[in-house]
Amino acid sequence: MSVLDAAQIMEIIPHRNPFLLIDTIEEIEPGIRAVGKKCVSMNEPFFAGHFPGNPVMPGVLIIEAMAQVGAVCVLRKEENKGKTAYFAAINSAKFKRKVVPGDVLMLELELIKEKGPISLCRGKATVDGEVAAVCEITCAIS
Repeated sequence: MSVLDAAQIMEIIPHRNPFLLIDTIEEIEPGIRAVGKKCVSMNEPFFAGHFPGNPVMPGVLIIEAMAQVGAVCVLRKEENKGKTAYFAAINSAKFKRKVVPGDVLMLELELIKEKGPISLCRGKATVDGEVAAVCEITCAIS
C-alpha cells in the first residue's frame, strides 16, 4: 500500500498531468529518503513521438520523475512545507536500460547533503530490480 497517492503528491509539489510523472510514494522518511512508483503506460503522451513503433520513455523524463520523488522527500520536511523545489544541477546521469510501456519504474532518492536551501540527492530508477538510470540531483528550495 502506498504512503501517498497522486492527489496527496499534488498537495506537496506543483506538477500536474501530463507532467506529474509519479503515481505514488511508496516509502518516505522526510528529508532523508523516498521511494516513488511510476506505472509506465502506452497512453503516455510522449510515446506518440518517442519513438513511433518503438516506444521508449525519454531519459530526461526518468530524471524528472526521480526529481519529483526527491522534491516530495525534501518538501515534506516541516520547514519546507509550502515551498517549491527547483532543479539546480543534474550530475553523473547514466542510463542502463530502456523503460517501455508496461514497466513499473521504482524511483529511489536519498538526500546526501544539505546546505541552507540547497539539497543534493542521489537517485536510482529500477524496473524489476534492474537499474534503468542513476544520477545526482541538486535542488534549490524557495
